Amino acid sequence: MEPKDDSHAEQKKTLLIINTGSHKKKFIFQKLKKLNLTIVVVHHEKNWAQPYADDWIIADTYNHTEVLEGVRTYLNANHGHTIDGAITFWEDDIPLLAKICAECKLKGNSVETATLTRDKAKMQERFEQCGLPHIRQHLLKTKADVQTAMDTIGFPAVIKPVFGSDSQFVIQVNTKEEAEDAYRYLLKNCTPTFDPIYRYNRRLFLYQEFVEGHEFSIECYAQHGVPHIVGIHEKMAMHPPFFMETGDQIPPRIPEVQVKELTDAAKEALIVLGVENSLAHVEAKLTRNGIRVIEVASRMGGEYIHENVCKIYDFDLIEAGAEIALGQNVTQQAKEPKGHIVGRCFIPETSGIITQIRGVDQVRKEPSVLSLFLGKQVGDSVLIPPDGFETIGWVTVMGGSVVEAEQEMAKVLDQIVIEVSPFRSSSSVGRTIRKERSGPALLRNVTRGAAKIEKLRSFAGKDLHELHVGIACNIYEAGQGTSEVEQDLMSVGRNIEKTLTERGYRVSFFDFNDVLSAINTLTESDVDIVFNVCERINDSSLLEPHAASILDILQIPYTGSNPFTLSLCIDKIRVKKLLAYHNIPTPKWDYAYTLDDDINESLRYPLIVKPANTDNSIGITNDSVVTNKEELQRQLEEVIKKIGSPALVEEYIEGDEYDVSIIGNEEDDLQVLPLSRSLFQDMPAGYWHIYPYQAKWSEDPAYKAIKMQRPPKNIPRKLEALISEIALDTYNILDCHDYGRVEIRTDAEGNPYVLELNPNPSINIDDCIPACAELVKMDYGDFIEAIMKMAIKRYKDRPPYYHLQTNLL
Repeated sequence: MEPKDDSHAEQKKTLLIINTGSHKKKFIFQKLKKLNLTIVVVHHEKNWAQPYADDWIIADTYNHTEVLEGVRTYLNANHGHTIDGAITFWEDDIPLLAKICAECKLKGNSVETATLTRDKAKMQERFEQCGLPHIRQHLLKTKADVQTAMDTIGFPAVIKPVFGSDSQFVIQVNTKEEAEDAYRYLLKNCTPTFDPIYRYNRRLFLYQEFVEGHEFSIECYAQHGVPHIVGIHEKMAMHPPFFMETGDQIPPRIPEVQVKELTDAAKEALIVLGVENSLAHVEAKLTRNGIRVIEVASRMGGEYIHENVCKIYDFDLIEAGAEIALGQNVTQQAKEPKGHIVGRCFIPETSGIITQIRGVDQVRKEPSVLSLFLGKQVGDSVLIPPDGFETIGWVTVMGGSVVEAEQEMAKVLDQIVIEVSPFRSSSSVGRTIRKERSGPALLRNVTRGAAKIEKLRSFAGKDLHELHVGIACNIYEAGQGTSEVEQDLMSVGRNIEKTLTERGYRVSFFDFNDVLSAINTLTESDVDIVFNVCERINDSSLLEPHAASILDILQIPYTGSNPFTLSLCIDKIRVKKLLAYHNIPTPKWDYAYTLDDDINESLRYPLIVKPANTDNSIGITNDSVVTNKEELQRQLEEVIKKIGSPALVEEYIEGDEYDVSIIGNEEDDLQVLPLSRSLFQDMPAGYWHIYPYQAKWSEDPAYKAIKMQRPPKNIPRKLEALISEIALDTYNILDCHDYGRVEIRTDAEGNPYVLELNPNPSINIDDCIPACAELVKMDYGDFIEAIMKMAIKRYKDRPPYYHLQTNLL
C-alpha cells in the first residue's frame, strides 16, 4: 500500500483496530500511521496509542455486545463516519473481529473460521474430517475424562487449554500422576484472573498425543481464499514439561523438499479451516511420519516476527494485513531469503526479582543487532513455569550466514548480564510495601497493627521506665590526643545516657576502655538491660564483638547484634563470600592476605582497595581507587604492609550510594526506614565518588559537595523497593539484631550492589539511622526506646542464649 498524498483527505481509508495491546506493539501503529490511514481504535480506555489514533471507540473488547453497539453508534453518529476495514493483532480478539466484519460487511474471515482457529479441539477435528494428518485428542470436561484420555491416547501426552495462546499452560505428561497433577494445576491457575483470554476457555482442556519433532512457524496470509507463504521460522528446542519459546532462526536450516512439505501443509490447513482474508501464523512439526500442524492462528505472529520477515524476505506483514482488511490486493511478493537472523528470549532459571541488568547499552551499538527488547526492569518480578509464563525480553541478530549469525548472538549474549534473585520463603525480595517514601517499608502480608512494635507489658515485673539501663561504651578523656573517631564513639553513649535520663530512666555508664573495671561493675550492678554501643576493647575494633560476649557470659540482656554477627561483619571478605552464596548482588571482588596473592585479572578497572577488617572508613582514601596494575600494587602495599590488614579489592561502581536503615527482628516488626541517598556529581574533578576517611572526619571542602537526600527524590518505585528488599535479605542473612545499616550502590543502569552491612552502626543524634527515623515521626528518644523494646521482645519467652542461634545457612 503506497502512502497517499495528505492533500486528498477524501482518499484516506479508515482502518478499525481491535485492541491496542501493550506498549511493545507500538511498532504496529507506527507502521500503519505511515500508510496514511485514518486509525480508529477499539479499546476499553485511551492509552499509549493516543498519538497514533485519530478516533476511539471506548468499549471492553471482552464484551462483544458492548463493542458491536459501540461500532454501530460510531457509524450512526452525525459526522459521516465510515469504516473501510478492520484488523486485530491479538489472539483474544479474533472472534470479535469476525463479528465486526460480518456486521459491517468488511473483508475478513467468517465467525466459523474465527472459532476454528481459536478452538484447538475443533481445529484438529476439522483436519481429521478433511483427511489431513491430525493429532489424536480427548476433550477434558471433568476429572473422569482424564482417566478416559489416558486409556485412549496414552503417553507421552500434552494437556492444554482449548482456548489459549502463547504456549501458556501447555504441559507434557508422561505418567498418570503427572497427568492428574497437571489437570489440577490447570483448573486452579488457568483462569481469567491469570489472563483475561481464559474467559473464553470455560474450564475446557485438551489431552493430546505428544508429537515428537522439530517445530517451525510458518508466516502466511490468505486473500480471496488463496493462501500465501511469506516466511518460515525454525524454533529452538523448548524445555518440557512446559513449552515456553526460547528462540528461533529464520530462514530454517532444512532442505528445500522439507520447506515445500511445510508450506504445503500450512496452505492445506488454511484452506480447510476457511481462512480467506487475513494474516495467519501456523505452527507445525516435522516428524518421522510427515508434517503435523499443531495450531493455526488467523493473525500475525507475535514478538519480532514482523521485523524478521521484513529483513529476510522483504515482505511487510503489517502492510499486507491492512491491504487485506481494506479489500486492496496485496502487491508484495516474498523475495528469496537474504541473510540469516537468530533470536533468543531472556528466560531466567527460576522465578524471582530482577536485580541486575548490565551490558544493554553496549549491545544496542552492535551493528549485527536488529532488535533488543526488555519488557522488564530491575526491580520487576519475572515468573516462569509453573508460576507464570513470562520472559524478560529478547534479542535478534543478523548475519550473512547461519554460522555468522550464531557467532554474533554468542558475542551479544556474552555481553548481556541479567541476574534474578529467586523467590524464597526466607527472602524479602518482592515482599515489601512502602506507602510513602517518607514512611517505612514493611513486609507484605503483615497488617499495619501487627507491624507496630509490640508494646512492652513488663520486663521482670517492671514498667519500662522503671528499668535500670546500662550503657556499654568507650570514654576518651579530652587532652589525650583523641581522634575524631574516638570523640564520636564516646559521644554516642553520652547522648543515649542523657536522653534516657531525661525520660526518667535510671542509667549507668560502663567504660569498656577499662574492661576489667567494666566487668566487675557489671557483675555487681542490678542493670536490667545494657544498651551496647561499645566499639572497641583494648583500643581495637577487632575486639568489639567481645563486649557482647561479656554481656552474654554475665547473662545480661543487651541491644544490638550478637558476637557472631559482629565478628562476621568485621571480616569483609567472609561477608562477601556469604553474599555470593546467597545470590545477593555485590561488586565483583577478590582479596589478598599477602602481597604474593594474585588478584583476579578479569576484574575491570577502576578498582577500589579497602582494608578488610577496619571500620569507620579507616584506611580508605581518595587513592584507594586505582586505575591500573601499578596503582593496584601500590595500594595493596598500603593496606597489607602499612595498615596490617588483608585487602579487599572490588570493582568500583560509579553511581549513587544508598544507606538503608533497618530496625526490628521478626516479620511483625521489621521496618526499612526511608532511604538515604548520596549524590556525588557536584564533587570537584580529581575526587573519586566515595566516602573515604576524610569525608567523615575532616573538613575537606570537596566532600561538602556530596548531596544527601532523605528520602531520595525522583527514583523509580521499583528500584526503591528492590534496594529495600535486597537490604532486608542482607540484614537477615547476616543475622543482624534490632537495628543495622546496609550500604548499597547503583550503577548507571540502575543495578544495585550491596557494599556492606553495619550491625550496631553509630546511632548518634545526627547519624543516618536516627535521621531516617525522624522521617517516620520518631524523635531520638523514641528511637532509642524502640531499640530497647525490640531487644526486650527478643529475650521475652525465649530460652537462654536463644539470640546466639544463627540462621545464616
